[in-house]
Amino acid sequence: MHSVRACPVRRRSFLELLAANHCARANPGPSPLPSSPAKRFLRRYTNRIRIPRALSSLPASTQDPDIRDCNVMIKILGSGGEVKKARKVFDDMPRRDAFSYSSMIKAYLKSNDLPKAERLFWEMPGRNVGVDSAMIDGYAKAGRIGDAQKVFDEMTEWNVYSWTSLISGYFRGGQVNKGLALFEQMPDKNVVSWTTVVQGYACNGLIDQARKTFDLMPEKNVVAWTVMIKSYIENGRLDDAEQLFKIMPQKNTYSWNVMIQGLMYGNRVIEAIRMFNMMPQRNEVSWTTMVTGLARNGMTKHARGYFEKMPNKDIASWNAMVTAYVNEGLMLEANEIFGSMPQRNVVTWNAMIDGYARHGPEGEALHLLIHMQRSGFRLNETTITSALTSCEGTLEVMQAHALVIPLGFEQDTPLANALITMYSRNGDLFSARLVFENLESKDVVSWTAMILSYANHGYGHHALHVFARMLRAGTTPDKITFVGVLSACTHAGMVKKGRMLFNSMVAAYALEPQAEHYCCLVDMLGRAGQVEEALEVFCKMPQREQDGAVLGALLGACRFHGDDSLANVLGEKLIELEPAAAGPYVLWANVFAASGKWSEFAQVRKKMKEQNVRKVPGFSQIEVNGKSHVFFAGDRSHPEMERVYTLLQEKLMPQMLETGFTKQTRSVLV
Repeated sequence: MHSVRACPVRRRSFLELLAANHCARANPGPSPLPSSPAKRFLRRYTNRIRIPRALSSLPASTQDPDIRDCNVMIKILGSGGEVKKARKVFDDMPRRDAFSYSSMIKAYLKSNDLPKAERLFWEMPGRNVGVDSAMIDGYAKAGRIGDAQKVFDEMTEWNVYSWTSLISGYFRGGQVNKGLALFEQMPDKNVVSWTTVVQGYACNGLIDQARKTFDLMPEKNVVAWTVMIKSYIENGRLDDAEQLFKIMPQKNTYSWNVMIQGLMYGNRVIEAIRMFNMMPQRNEVSWTTMVTGLARNGMTKHARGYFEKMPNKDIASWNAMVTAYVNEGLMLEANEIFGSMPQRNVVTWNAMIDGYARHGPEGEALHLLIHMQRSGFRLNETTITSALTSCEGTLEVMQAHALVIPLGFEQDTPLANALITMYSRNGDLFSARLVFENLESKDVVSWTAMILSYANHGYGHHALHVFARMLRAGTTPDKITFVGVLSACTHAGMVKKGRMLFNSMVAAYALEPQAEHYCCLVDMLGRAGQVEEALEVFCKMPQREQDGAVLGALLGACRFHGDDSLANVLGEKLIELEPAAAGPYVLWANVFAASGKWSEFAQVRKKMKEQNVRKVPGFSQIEVNGKSHVFFAGDRSHPEMERVYTLLQEKLMPQMLETGFTKQTRSVLV
């Protein structure tokens, strides 16, 4: 009898376990892996990547099993976006080789974390062409072409990837001549490098040079053809793109999708539909392109038809239909799609919130925002900004603001700007100022929003004080800023200051005044009784800027100061400009009412009636305990109206008279 010796059980490495698990997934059966942390790790991560590719990219020089196993783990984690876990594996390694560093650096670059990749790159004990090329590409994509060139110059050997990455970086940064010179120095050019130059020319608007380079290519693959077609589309040359597509020898699904999308963006819907029907194979992108394109061109019904026919609806197609209905204000249909979705993402929620913010009903946008948060989705700046625009009262704005604080968005400048505007719109200047003062990074929109808040509520001196702070902070004002400061000067009666600021627009900031700036200046001069100067400003301003708003401001000056003859001329001209608007008739009629010329007043009102122009009744609005109350002129339907009038007559009016208030009937609109 032969004695049978027991073979020693060898502990399999992580790499062998990984390969065994891949085989087990390919051939279902009992798992060869023991119950261990490695097994749990593999089950979680091997489904995310193609294992054979990960294994085949390992360098042959990696002999140490421990290093080799950790390198594979870093590569898998990095490919799956688990960069922090990959770094922990890297830090825990007792020994590392070049591949360890290379895998970790590439993981950082893939997650767009260039600073950490850069730090590790310069700590790396020995570099190779692979990691150098990756860093060149990372630097070039970040616009740091000088650093990319430095790495390139320090290399002892180069590959096509390193050359092409640097060439692409120069073209991307607009340095076409340098990119071309580098391409000419390249010893071995392949189809990728040629295609990079074609794309580089095109992205700089040099489409004819791109085509010449394309024609010179010794060989062209489907990618090169598609890049040239896409370049034509992006440069608005759709006919050239279509002609090139027709002679393209081989087409893939991506090529068809690019051409169909281009036709849709060019509003050539019939051709896009015809091309879609000719496609030999379609994927989710093809169908989604049709749905999105038809919806964008206002053909929502047709878009819904294609959506219903889709064999596999991805989330992009669902979002396309939601957005299409939202853009048309069809919130019932949008909500139907939204409710049927198997899964949603932030884009879905943002589209619906934006729809309710624009089309109502009131309060629904904020309600949906809260529902989104409770569903486990993280709100972003777009979400909250959309909801803010729908807030009708201070209480709703405060509710939205309360959501901002725990999410850490208080210092998000665009969001803070929206809060300032919304608080101001609801008359809460204290809260608007609080948001403004707490904002660390103020841009021109922030300063302008605060200036307009003060100006719109009659606090001219406060607005000008903020403007002075803005200039001291080194922020350059824009045209909207000057609308705010000129309006502030108007309300504060600071005519001299207003003239000086108006003149500084061109002299100091090279800003050409527009109709709204002239309107402010004319209104300012008119209120100060300087009607002749206001008329002179109007006559000297460019013809294209003489719109109804400026004429209305000038007519308002006539109302304040009783210039009936000028009012007649301006009134006729204003009605010619805006025949269907009630404002010109009301302004003109009130000039006569202010002078006691009731027959002329009646004639203007008669013209208004003959033209079937109706004036929207004036109204005021107040919020009490979170509920909005609206009072229209002449309307006594409010349940508390008797108490309101009693309070006004018996208490408020005597107090107003004590402070020196006098009725200004000349300013009353009728």
